[in-house]
Amino acid sequence: MSGHSKWNTIKRKKGKADAERGKLFTKLIKEISIAAREGGGDPDGNPRLRSAITGAKSANMPAQNIERAIKKGTGELPGVTYEENSYEGYGQAGVAILVEVLTDNKNRTTAEIRHIFSKCGGNLGESGCVAWLFDPKGVIAVAKDSADEEKVFETAIEAGAEDVDTESEDVYEIYTGLSTLHLVAGKIEKAGITILSQEASRIPQNTVMVEEGDAVKLLRLLEMLEDHDDVQKVYSNFDISEETMEKLKSE
Repeated sequence: MSGHSKWNTIKRKKGKADAERGKLFTKLIKEISIAAREGGGDPDGNPRLRSAITGAKSANMPAQNIERAIKKGTGELPGVTYEENSYEGYGQAGVAILVEVLTDNKNRTTAEIRHIFSKCGGNLGESGCVAWLFDPKGVIAVAKDSADEEKVFETAIEAGAEDVDTESEDVYEIYTGLSTLHLVAGKIEKAGITILSQEASRIPQNTVMVEEGDAVKLLRLLEMLEDHDDVQKVYSNFDISEETMEKLKSE
């Protein structure tokens, strides 16, 4: 799971810039709206909406923005209709990349995603070419300064979690089955441990080690995909050494 952990670490370091550009709120509003459209506007009976609201609150989105996004999803307010789609392809060193989008114009988004892959030295593949390399999991992020490792690990496992990743500098990542994500998260919160985020994710079954030269190009590709307005999530199965991580941080 190290590739997932390291990519999330890199993303968190650029998260503030994303929020300043308004992109983060745009992505969160889209997810809230489509979650409400698909499963209703009551978060207690809609796990996907509950996760989206948790993410929005952790990003300090105003409550009225969240409420408006829900109402647009349920049709109580007029809004754009978004369509879910995914793209699969390859980056440097044969790294697998899975991109999830919400778009109001599939043809436009497909052309733009294809251009990003091509511009950054990657290749957009056919549907199904890499999705099988990723397992659907629930991921709960807990700040490392909120509790010690032993407490987090014991609480998570007793709550039904499958694993706890401690590799990241700033968070513990707790992995669960999709069906048990919110149950585990609830038990962790009751134990007095602060949750930063909880979401459905895709975890690579295996990782590909990428050397420094390819890593720089690959991260550029992943960042450009993340920055696209229609892209909600980007998954990849890369791994890089701690030495390379340190070099990239200093650049």
